[in-house]
Amino acid sequence: MANLGQKNTLCVLRIARQGLYLDGENLGDILLPNQYVKSGTTVGSMVEVFVTCDSEDRPIAMTRMPFASVGEFATLQVVSVDPQMGAFLDWGLNKDLFLPIREQAGRVRRGDWVVVHILVDERSRRIIASMRLNRFLSREEPTYRKGEKVNLLIIGETDLGYEAIVENAHRGLLYHTELRIRLFHGQKTEGYVKQVREDGKIDLALDPAGYSRVRPLAERIVDELKAKGGRLPYDDSSTPEDIRAAFSCSKKAFKQAIGALYKERRIVMLENGISLPIDPPDPLVRRRA
Repeated sequence: MANLGQKNTLCVLRIARQGLYLDGENLGDILLPNQYVKSGTTVGSMVEVFVTCDSEDRPIAMTRMPFASVGEFATLQVVSVDPQMGAFLDWGLNKDLFLPIREQAGRVRRGDWVVVHILVDERSRRIIASMRLNRFLSREEPTYRKGEKVNLLIIGETDLGYEAIVENAHRGLLYHTELRIRLFHGQKTEGYVKQVREDGKIDLALDPAGYSRVRPLAERIVDELKAKGGRLPYDDSSTPEDIRAAFSCSKKAFKQAIGALYKERRIVMLENGISLPIDPPDPLVRRRA
């Protein structure tokens, strides 16, 4: 079965002047335009494509992939706004993703970054975005293990901390009292499960259990960097003896400390050492194909 708004592997049925027609099964025959056809592809070949809709809302295939697919949460930028209809988001394809007014959670403006869920609209059968995230979170009981590493998407801030979507499925919380860095709405990061409560709520941390004991060491390393002009000749390849002489700690503790600092973007790894970053990073700068 072919899925609209997702990556599919489909069979070539026939060759036409405008491209290849693929077996879209439940979606019918789907055109793969010539610009996406690789040399040597013939009838019977299996091709990996993304299935979306053309300007007339007909299914069409392409080998270009969007930033996110149907069923996923994503942070996307508003590229235009129609006051009567809604907004349009850049999701990496030529045809922008529609965010209807009814699916907006507050006013959006051109240039804004918004966290959305991508879905196929039941009314129109079009691929759309929604800012009403709660509807799309899993209702199944979380089964994460304590200490499990998880992918996080920051979706809001409360008095207690930052709310995050965990593994594209559940809601969790990172507590202000346990954070040393600022997080941003729409930022993707990795974290760890501290506990899953009886009510299903998930407590999260940016560092794995045990990192708290190396936090003072991490701060000492930063202080030493500042005192030495922003650069130190120590890294993963330094000898245990050199590390102990410089910081009075084991090499394992040193590696954990600089690993935490690197994850927080407070240091830069060099070929033969570490340094303070020159410019603060933009958390929403993404690599595009």
